[in-house]
Amino acid sequence: MKNLFLLLFCLSLSNCSKSGSNKHSVNTEIAQSKNEAPMAVLEVASAPIPPPMETPAMEHTSPKKTDTISRKIIKNGDMRIQVGDIKKAQTQVNDILKSNKAYIQNEEFKNTDVDENLDLTIRVPHKNFDALVNSFSDGVGSVLSKNISSDDVTEEYTDVSIKLANKRIYLEKYRDMLRSAATTKDILEIQENIRELEDEIDVSEGRLRFIDDRVNYSTLNLSLYKEKVRSSATSKVGFGSRFVDSLTEGWNSFVGFFLGIISLWPFLLLIPVIVFLWRKWRSRKRNK
Repeated sequence: MKNLFLLLFCLSLSNCSKSGSNKHSVNTEIAQSKNEAPMAVLEVASAPIPPPMETPAMEHTSPKKTDTISRKIIKNGDMRIQVGDIKKAQTQVNDILKSNKAYIQNEEFKNTDVDENLDLTIRVPHKNFDALVNSFSDGVGSVLSKNISSDDVTEEYTDVSIKLANKRIYLEKYRDMLRSAATTKDILEIQENIRELEDEIDVSEGRLRFIDDRVNYSTLNLSLYKEKVRSSATSKVGFGSRFVDSLTEGWNSFVGFFLGIISLWPFLLLIPVIVFLWRKWRSRKRNK
């Protein structure tokens, strides 16, 4: 009997020790979980926050980069050169034009009693303009006058380009509206707006083409001048030549005056008739 009680007492003690150990293990696990929880929170809090994703709206509102426009410089010039022989000088000019890839846009020749003039309008690539002017200054003749000018049209070109781009955008919007227009009135109004925009776009495109042409090809107005030598024994203008010139000019003036009087012959015929009628009227008035 004693042995049975001892056996039961041992069993109860072992159960108590197990339960105590289980409680202790559970408590340690709870404590560990309590201690580890703040660390997890700290780790999450200290983790870097990723940047927000850009939405389509943000991309749409971001400014777009515009292409930069190179500077637009228009160079023009005027030169007057005195030469000894017009034909020889013209041959030299043609050789200079070929070497600088230039061409003659307009040519005009004048031959008077005192001089010969050959006026040329030359178009030359912008990069060869200075070389062309220097060639004319050095090897053709004596430069009487030279005027070179540069005009910066970058601001105008940029302004026209921006307006042109906006007009094209509006044109596409009007075309979309035309496809969905329901009434005849709306269709006519939209078509009128489209027509006006197309005209404005044509004008802007023409202006840009004109500026590009003037920028890419510079213009030089070249005048070749030759003074004629007076025919005289001394090759100088002396008293005899001046006396003959004065007689010639006097005779020409007299002929011009005489021809001018003759051109007034209708008035010369009317004056006697008017005088005759006036005297006849006065005589009748006195008789009365």
